[in-house]
Amino acid sequence: MEKLKSTTVVAIKHNGEVVIGADGQATLGNTVAKSTVNKIRKLQGGKIVTGFAGSTADAFTLLEKFEEKLGAFGNNMKRAAVELAKEWRTDRMLSKLEAMMIVADSQDILIISGTGDVIEPDMEIATIGSGSMYAQSAARALKKFAPQLTAEEMVRESLGIAADVCIYTNHNLVVEKVNG
Repeated sequence: MEKLKSTTVVAIKHNGEVVIGADGQATLGNTVAKSTVNKIRKLQGGKIVTGFAGSTADAFTLLEKFEEKLGAFGNNMKRAAVELAKEWRTDRMLSKLEAMMIVADSQDILIISGTGDVIEPDMEIATIGSGSMYAQSAARALKKFAPQLTAEEMVRESLGIAADVCIYTNHNLVVEKVNG
């Protein structure tokens, strides 16, 4: 049986702001199952914002685990991310999960993968999902050639460009700013 999957997520830190956004498409095989999925979640009153790509059920499991780790490590996002990645890689049930996460606070953006990676991305741009390379290319160009834009404008435009070229990404966006 095919899994319900979600697609493109972008996070950008620019001029002191951190913004994360995602499209709303979820696919089942090569069919659009839903076009208004919310792949962004605010934690800690918006001080930490997460986004996920991959199997939706798997992503929610990881989100719950990440919240547990935040609680266990005093809301230290980096420590919680590392501990989640370690457990994800070594736990028999978790290691089968097919999803990735971006987590962001006012200082850092991290990508967490099931292979035990916690990546602090270059240029303060993180992307995951089917349209991630399109969105990343657009975001890098915007940071370099349109620095007058806000982080939110960059996220929206990057996702829009990805949606124009990636069949697994749509224009129904959810965008959230991290509260400092």
